[in-house]
Amino acid sequence: MRRVVVTGMGIISPIGSEIEEVSKNLKEGYCGISEIDLLEDPDLKLKYWGYCYDFDPEGLLTRKEIGRMDRVTQLGLYAAKKAIEDSQIDFDDYDRDRVATVIGSGVGGFDTIEEAVKIQCEKGICRLNPLTIPMVMANRTANEVAIRYGLHGESQTPVAACATGTNAILNGYRAIKDGYADCVISGGAEAADTLLGIGSFQQIKALSKAESLDRASIPFDAERSGFVPAEGAGILVLEEYEHALKRGAKIYAEIAGGGITCDAYHITAPNPDGVYVAKAMENAIKERGHSLEDIDYINAHGTSTAKNDQMETNAIKYLFKDRAKDVAISSTKSMTGHLLGAAGAVEAIFTILAIRDSFIPPTINLKVPDEELDLNYTANKAVEKEVNYALSNSCAFGGSNVALLFKKVED
Repeated sequence: MRRVVVTGMGIISPIGSEIEEVSKNLKEGYCGISEIDLLEDPDLKLKYWGYCYDFDPEGLLTRKEIGRMDRVTQLGLYAAKKAIEDSQIDFDDYDRDRVATVIGSGVGGFDTIEEAVKIQCEKGICRLNPLTIPMVMANRTANEVAIRYGLHGESQTPVAACATGTNAILNGYRAIKDGYADCVISGGAEAADTLLGIGSFQQIKALSKAESLDRASIPFDAERSGFVPAEGAGILVLEEYEHALKRGAKIYAEIAGGGITCDAYHITAPNPDGVYVAKAMENAIKERGHSLEDIDYINAHGTSTAKNDQMETNAIKYLFKDRAKDVAISSTKSMTGHLLGAAGAVEAIFTILAIRDSFIPPTINLKVPDEELDLNYTANKAVEKEVNYALSNSCAFGGSNVALLFKKVED
């Protein structure tokens, strides 16, 4: 099995869009969640979201291009540009037939879908934008990156609801590990914070009911009442280790394993015992011969919903047994909200920063202990700690579970 390393990272998130800014905000427990101010509907009960107010696509795209591209693609393309620039990669050093793009989205062009339905109902189908289909396509972002950089390897778009970003990175890792590619631009993007998106989640009672910001996204807290939706994108440049060394690349971390399972239990509820989440973590750890004792940190899926947080706690206890309380855990969704299909990719970046900068990000606003959730969730304050091995977990509607193991690369 070939080794796979991360040599570039690009991010657009509620807590920042520059790597060093994001690391600083994670350490300080900065909350990027804010009051909803761009959506108005008398039936909208959600008060908070994680919106990327500082995102300006005009730094990358012309006004004409912006008008022909859904916000989800704008976010993903911009994050990809930042990741590629960060890696300082020259694609001419590669066989472009072996450079792949694997970028997922849980939904695709949600804003375009909503606008198209309005036009159809109010004006008829003959007034639909002729670019509706390419703007809606979930694979638009992966294809757009490939087109702009002339990358002729596979262009793939996994869709696994809230595990999408992690699934995309896993697929990119496997493509290099198994010899199908030498470099992969991989991650996820999401922009589903529309009335249709938020309203649909509201109807299944998945969203936070909080009346104050410090009670909105509170994973593992006894008063948690649902998740806070958010938008953004996270993109990684993955490379085969020897090639990265040869070109003198900066290496953030190595992907040391990956695991993927399905609960096969329920379309929206997780299997409460967490056994298949545990199996995904176990497969990631053992793929290259690592052990449970190696794990220093787990970036939990931690959605702030009653069922997920209980299930994930059960999964960690099931797998780590007597050591479960010794492993540092946190949910960075307490700071960002839930980026849906982009969550896993953004959280992979957070996990890598924990390794690089030797700290455990906090679970902020964890104030009311839940007696059934009794692990080390790194409440409220970051902890300085050397992190050599870290897991990043994602779980999704439909029962998709993905875990990635990252490790510090020794000289």
